[in-house]
Amino acid sequence: MEFHLTTDIFVQQLINALIVGSFYALIALGYSMVYGIIKLLNFAHGDLFMVGAFVGYTVLAKLTGTGESLLGMGLAFVIAMIVTGFLGMGIERIAYRPLLKAPRLSILITAVGMSLVLENAIMAGYGAKPYIMPVTLPTDGFSLLGAKITYAQIGIIVFSAILMIALQWFVHRTIYGKAMRAIAIDQTASSLVGINVTKVISLTFFVGSFLSAAAGMMNASYYGSLTFTMGFIFGMKAFTAAVIGGIGNIRGAMLGGLMLGVLETIGTYQFGGEWKDVFAFFILIVLLVVKPTGLLGQKVTERM
Repeated sequence: MEFHLTTDIFVQQLINALIVGSFYALIALGYSMVYGIIKLLNFAHGDLFMVGAFVGYTVLAKLTGTGESLLGMGLAFVIAMIVTGFLGMGIERIAYRPLLKAPRLSILITAVGMSLVLENAIMAGYGAKPYIMPVTLPTDGFSLLGAKITYAQIGIIVFSAILMIALQWFVHRTIYGKAMRAIAIDQTASSLVGINVTKVISLTFFVGSFLSAAAGMMNASYYGSLTFTMGFIFGMKAFTAAVIGGIGNIRGAMLGGLMLGVLETIGTYQFGGEWKDVFAFFILIVLLVVKPTGLLGQKVTERM
């Protein structure tokens, strides 16, 4: 099988890879943040991506006549991210906090259960049919080296980059970010020096869910549709991205998401859409055999 890639196709595929990779990276950040602090694989996190899309869809559907405007889209994004952020905090408070001292398997099963609860709650409320977003992103753009690039694509990439940079600033420059990093190192010592561990954990869930909802809204707006099952596959791939970068490492989650987007795009172009997941996960297996901790991960001693 020949791999023939002209300049225009390369640029077009690169843009596609950055967009898909941005979605994965934003979701993967939530996985890594939660795991880094409480060592929980929150498998319900992918469904918060789906919930954010449905909240944004609902807001846009109510904004009859204004949903197409920049103000309407901005309002939908803000409401979706905030509502989903608080939902993430609620899930942590009700489902996870009582089990933080329980065996690891108990909280892991609870996370899987919460994923099913979110999926079925949306299905019960909206139905199982796919929904079409009541807004169409503009197709205006420009030509670059023969490839057609739209302003919507640039906007998605730039907005995703802004969110990632803002998270980096938050974690490394604010008092709450420093508290998160301290708790990730030692919860007991952090509580002894006056850090409210419970409050910081809740904030971590809010921030992770906030970013996941942003990815859900951008994904639904870009592709034009959403379903109650969309969170499962995106959640699994984002978890894969977090593992590729090094689970628990924020920069690793960003790198892993973008890398997975590139791998998936290459696999789709070269082998067809039906092989894209096989190609991406095959690369993951090879990477973990060579470097089990991921690209930027560090060895961690597991305490039972």
